[in-house]
Amino acid sequence: MRPITKKLLATSVAMAAVLGMTSAASAQVVVKYAHVVAPNTPKGQGAEFFKKRAEEILGDKVKVEIYPNSQLFDDDKVLPAMLRGDVQLAAPSLAKFGKWTSKLGLFDLPFLFNDMEAVECFQKGEKGQELLLSMADKGLTGLGYWHNGLKQLSANKPLLTPADAAGLKFRIQSSDVLAAQFEAVDAVPQKMAFAETYSALQTGVVDGQENTWSNIYSQKFFEVQDYITESNHGLLDYLVVTSTKWWDGLDPEIQAGLKQAMDEATEYANGLSGKLADEQRQLIVDSGETELVKPSADDVKAWREAMKPVWAQFEGDIGADLIEAAAACNK
Repeated sequence: MRPITKKLLATSVAMAAVLGMTSAASAQVVVKYAHVVAPNTPKGQGAEFFKKRAEEILGDKVKVEIYPNSQLFDDDKVLPAMLRGDVQLAAPSLAKFGKWTSKLGLFDLPFLFNDMEAVECFQKGEKGQELLLSMADKGLTGLGYWHNGLKQLSANKPLLTPADAAGLKFRIQSSDVLAAQFEAVDAVPQKMAFAETYSALQTGVVDGQENTWSNIYSQKFFEVQDYITESNHGLLDYLVVTSTKWWDGLDPEIQAGLKQAMDEATEYANGLSGKLADEQRQLIVDSGETELVKPSADDVKAWREAMKPVWAQFEGDIGADLIEAAAACNK
């Protein structure tokens, strides 16, 4: 038997050290988080906060990579990519999940929530929490709701009454509920990627769009729209989602750390959302690039009545119990 020399022992120790370093490196969990909005939005800042907290809590055990502005995938491609394992986290608009569940169409119903307090009430309640797991059988698990806020209407003509929207083409997300919303006022919905919206407005491919103050400001939609109607007619929130297989396969310590970071990021992003909405609304007004239209109480009532049939149209798909629970949160 060959004696173990000092040189051989040293070599063995060195190889063991290299193997140990390789094992440690391979054990690091890389979390790719893709989203479609700018870094200065509530979702963009919330994603950065999540990265910071996850890496503080778990140290070298995780590395979080953030891909904003559709750099990796847009919202129409990110969920299939997630199921393939190409990305671990995303936060698509709640309107983007129609292929996986009809229940989340609840959040697209027009004039369902009077304000963000009602939204919080529902999302933190029993029915709202159940919806986080409504796609687990399809391979997707919700980790939290992130706010963007209530939506406003914009166009190159004032939109005071439903009749003003007739015949106009509006960019919408890929949601049948949103399509029905505009069809209810005789407008023409055009499903289109978020990243294409500015160019479509600028060139007249569409006449208008619906979005939150944050998105209208960060994407500069106000520069290519003459009027913004303060309608607060719908909700644009996000569902932070992950692959059920990937999430359930994580080491319990890693999963717990990521869950803590996500819960903290959710509180941070949602707190930021309301503040930024007020600030960016004012920046849009101050820019002088567009005119703010404030409908009267009677005008708002007319919009509500015109769009209310959409609730009944989708009640069978969404569930009357969910609609009733959401409406009950309005004070």
